[in-house]
Amino acid sequence: MSLVIRLARAGTKKRPVYHIVVADSRSPRDGRFIERLGYFNPLMPKDKTERLKFDLEKAQAWMKKGAQPSDRVTRFLDAAGVLKREKGNNPEKAIPRKERKAAKEEALKAKEAGDAAAKTAAQEKVNEKAAADKAAKAAADAPAAS
Repeated sequence: MSLVIRLARAGTKKRPVYHIVVADSRSPRDGRFIERLGYFNPLMPKDKTERLKFDLEKAQAWMKKGAQPSDRVTRFLDAAGVLKREKGNNPEKAIPRKERKAAKEEALKAKEAGDAAAKTAAQEKVNEKAAADKAAKAAADAPAAS
């Protein structure tokens, strides 16, 4: 049984509150869980202490038993100094959307031009082979006629 420490959504429509729970990875997000470790309220200001309540000792105990924290829970553990989180690398995110779209279109045009050039080269090769075969056949027929 693979365990995961993750968020389970609670609260009403458009007013989320998340419970930090230990659950089987196969169970649904808001479904059955083993133990509740705390809560997270994203609607509260970041400077309020009530925004996040997390029992770090229980989390560490579950991680020793093999529970893997989710990305968001790993962020909480990193902020608390319990676990080191590696920075993600998304180089495309730094590029503005219009420039990404233009670069993608240029790459597509270059690929299409390369495909067209390859197709033309292949067609020329086929034509050359057909001409060589025709010349060889004509050469083979010519001595027989003499």
